[in-house]
Amino acid sequence: MTFSRVLLAVVSLLALSAALAGCGKNSGEAVTLGSKDSLDAKPAAPAEAHGHEGHGHGGGHAHKPLMGGELVEVGEHQFNLEFKFDTARGVLQAWVLDAHAENFVRVALPSFELVEAEGARRGIVLQAVANEISGETVGDTSSFEGAAPWLREIKHFDGVVKAITVRGVEFRDIDFHFHP
Repeated sequence: MTFSRVLLAVVSLLALSAALAGCGKNSGEAVTLGSKDSLDAKPAAPAEAHGHEGHGHGGGHAHKPLMGGELVEVGEHQFNLEFKFDTARGVLQAWVLDAHAENFVRVALPSFELVEAEGARRGIVLQAVANEISGETVGDTSSFEGAAPWLREIKHFDGVVKAITVRGVEFRDIDFHFHP
């Protein structure tokens, strides 16, 4: 076999490996839940540093939050929650996004709850937010917010989303790490 054929074979194998890697999970910032058949939460491996620009994936792409917050993966690359703290108002905001964090996903929930994973175990109830411009209403919205002025006093927050239903699939006990 000539050198050029060997080189072509090696390059082809590397390209195939990268393509098959696809959207693998290699970041500790995202949370992986089981499939639709198994909805038990499984936190991803811890990251060395917690970035603020979404979660990375193998295959050379990363998801960027639409609203400048932090992403939490819901399901096995099914959806995302984006969290952002409005310091001036003392309000935690959340948006439901698609798998690539490119589009808002409307849900029928009037609210959902999250709690601190450790420590005081304070809770935050995030209420659905209507938006006249987008036509979103309570019960058909991607936007939620809840009062949490105590988040002003901490640098990071380990939390658990108790339950959220997106497009007919209920996800429970979603662990996440957040920097207010």
